Amino acid sequence: MAKKTLQEQTIKNNFVFAAAMMEGNNSKAFLSCVLDKKIERVIISYEKSIVYHPEQKGIRLDVFCEDEEHTHYNVEMQVLNKKILKRARYYHGQIDMEMLLAGMEYEELPDSFVIFLCDFDPFGGGKYQYTAQMKLKELPEAEYDDGTHTIFLSTKGRNAAEVPKELAAFLQFAGASLEESEADYESNLVRQFQNSVHKIKSDREMRSRYMLFEEMMRDEFKAGRAEGRADYIAEMVLQNKAKGRTVAEIAEFLNEDVSVIAAIYGVDGDSGAGAGET
Repeated sequence: MAKKTLQEQTIKNNFVFAAAMMEGNNSKAFLSCVLDKKIERVIISYEKSIVYHPEQKGIRLDVFCEDEEHTHYNVEMQVLNKKILKRARYYHGQIDMEMLLAGMEYEELPDSFVIFLCDFDPFGGGKYQYTAQMKLKELPEAEYDDGTHTIFLSTKGRNAAEVPKELAAFLQFAGASLEESEADYESNLVRQFQNSVHKIKSDREMRSRYMLFEEMMRDEFKAGRAEGRADYIAEMVLQNKAKGRTVAEIAEFLNEDVSVIAAIYGVDGDSGAGAGET
């Protein structure tokens, strides 16, 4: 499939979403809409927004910011349902760790929000918004507020009457095709983001950044395929070794070099030894 140019992308593209959200007024308006409260000011941590994290084996492109009350936010677009519950847990931990390393005490930790904008329904309930909340199993009516909040927004919601009109409109816009994304959603928030997307697409520097990001993503994909192939081979060798098949037989089946199979199998590559042989 041919790669899309920046002009062909919509807000659901990670780069476009992050670039739009990194405009302070957009982040402020988005968070005010999602949280249904007035946020006067946000400070965006630009240096944390597009980074490579070796421990996650991939590029993270998200938006970190805090408001006037020092509440911290991590906002990320998600187009694939890839272990987002564990990602949310990791992000909350990262936010806390950074503040503790900066000298903050446990009792001083501010609230933190991890917000995923998903182009799928993460829980299958047809909701535009899912809010995770900690509870005690043995006493569910008791208050348990550790200051961490996780919100999953879905472009596939079907309950527009149950959420603010602006939020439903924005999520419909976020899930729209290129042509549909230019429609009038009768929403000030959507118009604000539509204007930002237009500016991003017409900015020469943004086009250069987009091309660099896409190249990084392609390199990551190639590395991931290579790693996935290695994991597959290792698993197949172990399975076939348990069935008594020889190194030569497994190598022929997988169309792989005998020395590679032997190294995983645990024998000399020149011996041709099979299971149980010495």
